[in-house]
Amino acid sequence: MSEREYDLIVIGAGPVGENVADRAVQAGLTAAIVESELVGGECSYWACMPSKALLRSAAVLRAARDVDGAKQAVTGDLDVEAVLRRRDTMTSNYDDSGQVQWLQGAGIDLVRGHGTLTGEKTVRVTAADGGVTDLVARHAVAVCTGSAALLPDIPGLTDISPWTSREATAVEQIPASIAIIGGGVVGAEIATAFRSLGSQVTIIARSGLLGGNEPFAGELVATSLRDRGVTVKTGADTTAARRDDDGRAVLELSDGTTVTADEVLVAVGRTPRTQDLGLDAVGLEAGSWLDVDDTLLVRGFDWLYAVGDVNHRALLTHQGKYQARAAGDVIAARAQGTDVDDAPWGAHVATADHDAVPQVTFTDPEVASVGLTAAKAEQKGLNAKVLDYDLASIAGSSEQSDAYVGKARVIVDLDRGVLVGATFVGPDIAELLHSATIAIVGEVPVKRLWHAVPSYPTVSEVWLRLLETLGRDSA
Repeated sequence: MSEREYDLIVIGAGPVGENVADRAVQAGLTAAIVESELVGGECSYWACMPSKALLRSAAVLRAARDVDGAKQAVTGDLDVEAVLRRRDTMTSNYDDSGQVQWLQGAGIDLVRGHGTLTGEKTVRVTAADGGVTDLVARHAVAVCTGSAALLPDIPGLTDISPWTSREATAVEQIPASIAIIGGGVVGAEIATAFRSLGSQVTIIARSGLLGGNEPFAGELVATSLRDRGVTVKTGADTTAARRDDDGRAVLELSDGTTVTADEVLVAVGRTPRTQDLGLDAVGLEAGSWLDVDDTLLVRGFDWLYAVGDVNHRALLTHQGKYQARAAGDVIAARAQGTDVDDAPWGAHVATADHDAVPQVTFTDPEVASVGLTAAKAEQKGLNAKVLDYDLASIAGSSEQSDAYVGKARVIVDLDRGVLVGATFVGPDIAELLHSATIAIVGEVPVKRLWHAVPSYPTVSEVWLRLLETLGRDSA
């Protein structure tokens, strides 16, 4: 057994952990990062990057087929082997040597193995070969272990060896059919990808698709999936699962029907990776989410931080990296005795986690949203006005596609005269989102937005149309 001491110990070398350590080291601290799997984490190998690689080729093909003149040039079908090959390239063929080199260049020590808390500011790392290293932090420990797919308590489900997002994004052979339990982002994206890759797809989503978004978002995505041959079953739960004599999965539903498929993907939510983290050694409950303040400090501690999915604030890679920048900087500030800027929107807080979280779902059509929905604005008691506009009527949309379907919605707080929410649904709409994010985070007055002139003909012209819908007097 060996013992090593650092200013900061980070458990989890995904994008969040890497950024916490990097910010602290840039500020002058020493840091070690502990990882039991691949450096780069879930996003790099089993989530964001591979899933988008599986989706992109089909999206480009559909875009070409929606434009006269281009569609005549498209004479072949999607090359599934090439799509999987590109996916492997995007994941560096599941080799983390490039990420390890980045850590070395950044001055961050890597300790491979499973890390557990053993007491205040102490972490024990057990390597694959059984070797043990004890790490001691002078100032802070940051838990950045992320989340894993939640498996619901459905009789027989574990017996049929269901897929999670990991198996789906790392797939080597596309199944002839797949049933997806859950209609959230993962379920909707995998349904889009696998249907394009040749699978017969059934989604079982009791409350519809993309709950938590504006209702029209899930409705438009469900319509598109159905048009492409996906079966979308709503209003029913999965009550039991088994394999038939041919080895196919059979799901029994609460409405009395069954769904049979070669594989089953479970995509009903996430659970924190804290079950075997040693939380009980510091008085916390194993397997729990870690409650933090806006500086990402676990409540009740002055040395333990939880950053990214594990704190359950906003389970998105980009939001976790945003938290990581604040956490790394505030850890350094506290260690060095310098001022802490923890006022809302300060340098050391993750204020945007509350009401300014952007997200893109890469279905067809894409769904891009930030801030409050109309329902959430009402729940908050805001004097809000909902503005809707049909994106298909924008000149830039008709130039982009001959079959454009989309919708925009923004929520205006009339008392303050600022935007508090925006949702866009349509082809390639993702890049429109950041303008809305800036307007919401910057609290740009709607009256000033009249002077932000959108270029013509672009889809961004919707901003002018939305303002016209609101009217100058209301702004």
